[in-house]
Amino acid sequence: MAKTILIIDDEASIRESLSGILSDEGFLTLAAEDGQQGLSLLEEERVDLVLLDIWMPGLDGLEVLKRIKESYAELPVIMISGHGTIETAVQATKMGAYDFIEKPPSYDKIILSINNALDLARLKKENLILRQQTHRASQLTGNSAVMVKLRQLVERVAPTEAWVLIRGEHGTGKELVAQSIHRLSKNAAKPMIELNCAAIPEELIESELFGHEKGSFTGATASRRGKFDLADGGTLFLDEIGDMSLKTQAKVLRILQEQKFERVGGSKTIQVEVRVLAATNKDLEQEIENGTFRADLFYRLNVVPIQVPPLRERCEDIPLLVADFVADNARKGLGEKVFSSSALQAMMQHGWPGNVRELRNFVERVMIMCPAETVDEAMVGQLLGTAPAESAPSAVGLDALYHSLSYKEAKKIFERDFLKVRLADNAGNISQTAEQIGLERSHLHRKMKSLSLDEE
Repeated sequence: MAKTILIIDDEASIRESLSGILSDEGFLTLAAEDGQQGLSLLEEERVDLVLLDIWMPGLDGLEVLKRIKESYAELPVIMISGHGTIETAVQATKMGAYDFIEKPPSYDKIILSINNALDLARLKKENLILRQQTHRASQLTGNSAVMVKLRQLVERVAPTEAWVLIRGEHGTGKELVAQSIHRLSKNAAKPMIELNCAAIPEELIESELFGHEKGSFTGATASRRGKFDLADGGTLFLDEIGDMSLKTQAKVLRILQEQKFERVGGSKTIQVEVRVLAATNKDLEQEIENGTFRADLFYRLNVVPIQVPPLRERCEDIPLLVADFVADNARKGLGEKVFSSSALQAMMQHGWPGNVRELRNFVERVMIMCPAETVDEAMVGQLLGTAPAESAPSAVGLDALYHSLSYKEAKKIFERDFLKVRLADNAGNISQTAEQIGLERSHLHRKMKSLSLDEE
């Protein structure tokens, strides 16, 4: 796809000559005669690089550079000036400019600088994606028959362009399946943009999906690209799709069919090419019967259905999962722990209603609270709440467990346990729980996410 260069210069001859040269090199060009017009074009168009004059009437180049970096930090900017000084060049560089070229510009030097800046921006983006993929453990762990079958299905569908509907209970690893599909796809070098449909208030979800123009609603102080726009050429993962309202479902269906949309408050049509992965823990067929989910949207998303099994159906994978989680927590500085065979056996007999997410949280809790290097069956029973009453830890025992904890670690454990109890009291109703404990719903959802809590 051809890159778009925005030229901001008050000299018409410079704009015209640069546009001609860049067009010959295969670039698309946009031109602005002053800083304000250039900033407006940035809000409306997708730009890959800016050529910016320093001395202009109205907003000068340094002020425009400052505003660009505030709103588009990763956008490369090359400064051009006919009255450049070393001090100005140093100042522009400190403010984030990639290069500084004096007028009259050497077109060979400009083309070289543009190509180098675009290469650097591409490498930064790829590095960010790689770091995100490394941060996410995108391997589907387990040797059980159901996990072998799941991996085979992922490997079969990933290289295609087919859309996938991932279904399963809370905490089974639906997001992990989506990450694996993207990692093995042809678009692995492009971003996978995620949106949790349950975490966005109804009045803001259209802005999140499609973006908005400046001033389109109260608080829209600047234009913003939406998830569909950001995912162009890559993958869009819609998590908890079953929690999307019927009104938004209708708009999303149109976007999915046409692959084009308008931002909230805008009139310009934006064309995208996006592969969609969706996930839900709900019975969508039942939701369709209840009139809360559109049948046409279901059939559009359900090209390839993937069912993620609950942990209770693959308990033989627990030792492998525990080994992975122990290694992950050891890298975080929680030390090394060894789970005895009897401890692992006790864990394999547990129901794990929160599935793999609950298991991961439990392993982290054990590694924080267990003072011994070897985790035995008694410790597992105490922390799972399955130990006999007479073997429950005494106050002295609790003191020993908490003795090595920092305030931050103890606070995290308390918050997780407190929220789990209150959510259980309200049958998993987030809004009701938030009201009872005096938190905003969005704040509670962010807190649950930070604690990796299951929304049971």
